[in-house]
Amino acid sequence: MTTMGGWVSLARRAPLALGLAACVLGGAGGASAADLKDVPMLREGSAAPTPWKRYGNWVKAEWPFNTLADHAKTSPAPQKGEFQKVDISKPGDPEKGMKLAFSRDRGSSCVTCHVMGPKTPELPGNVGPDLSEIGSAGRDDEYLFNYVYDARSINPESLMLPWGTNKMFSAEEIRDIVAFLQTLKAPATFKTPLDDPNARPLPVEDRDWRDPFVNPAAEAIETGAALYAKAGPNGKSCASCHDAPEVKFKRWSVAMPKWDSAARRMIGVEEFVYRHGAATMDAKYLMQSPENLQFAVYLRSLSNGEKVDVDIKGPGAKEAYERGEKLTKARVGQLNLACVDCHTPEMGANHWLRGQYLGELKGQIPHFPTWRTSRNEVWDIRKRLQWCNVQIRANDLPPDAPEYADLELYLTAASNGLVMEAPGIRH
Repeated sequence: MTTMGGWVSLARRAPLALGLAACVLGGAGGASAADLKDVPMLREGSAAPTPWKRYGNWVKAEWPFNTLADHAKTSPAPQKGEFQKVDISKPGDPEKGMKLAFSRDRGSSCVTCHVMGPKTPELPGNVGPDLSEIGSAGRDDEYLFNYVYDARSINPESLMLPWGTNKMFSAEEIRDIVAFLQTLKAPATFKTPLDDPNARPLPVEDRDWRDPFVNPAAEAIETGAALYAKAGPNGKSCASCHDAPEVKFKRWSVAMPKWDSAARRMIGVEEFVYRHGAATMDAKYLMQSPENLQFAVYLRSLSNGEKVDVDIKGPGAKEAYERGEKLTKARVGQLNLACVDCHTPEMGANHWLRGQYLGELKGQIPHFPTWRTSRNEVWDIRKRLQWCNVQIRANDLPPDAPEYADLELYLTAASNGLVMEAPGIRH
């Protein structure tokens, strides 16, 4: 669990809030100051429930692989040319290999990224090359075995999952997959145009995110506004110190997250809601609580139509941005993937993983918090980062983890200049 020992607590200094309103808001209608150090906040303890437990409807497995906070758990990658010895005296079973290649039992499959001949299942992906005629490419069993076992022994920059090294397939199963690959000698045929990832129409999000009948997250704008006016345990409300939020907070959220030199970390909207509310109103709206999400939706909606403009050059922010950039390149989890592997055009972005289209890093932030139609829930950006971790079998971190804060800054900066449209709606 991430701890924040040594932070200065301002929980009992609520009267400062009135005098410091300008520090929070900046000039009339402007963004807040570059540093949150003078803003009253509860700076000790976690802003999330403790001890942190993964969401109840998510997979419960724990994995012994790298996380964003621990880069020393996964076994080192093989060196280029460091091949596995293959027993070719025992041929694999191509029928078993096809079932393994097409099955989702391991949480993924070969057709997640590859088209694989005439029997390819519906909606294959195209992040990887078409393997429909790999059996005619002249690759021997040893080469194919090592590429499946751990492609980094051949291409250190490969996006291919280390199926053998990270124990997703046994050596015997990989021999079966190789036997199947050697049978692929004819182009794929598709039952419908949608099944061809290279002809599949790109997804278009044209639902009216402003309409609460279409986007249930939009209802949180009204409930968030009510919370803004509601008195906390000490009798104060947000409105006690900050009137006309539609004017004074118009550009506040597009400049978040911000550096807090008193805490020596980035603070995003959702963490700010908890820490500032606890210090000024004695209200404990923990991250991921319904109240915190409602506040976040409301505050970000006040900036709708404004351009994202987060600072990445000031003291503290520059270093956090650089840490965030490194984190986007850190490969984690059993699937050994980094943010850039899926979300940069040079790697997997603008391609299909089965029926899921991979977008770029730019444009991810302005629609958060967002309604996830696939989950029937409102998610903030921290929950989306946690979801990405769990999907590649990397243990998630608490939502207030400093690694997520640095990542949020980096992702927000990628959207600088884009217009806020929150709450969004996405699958």
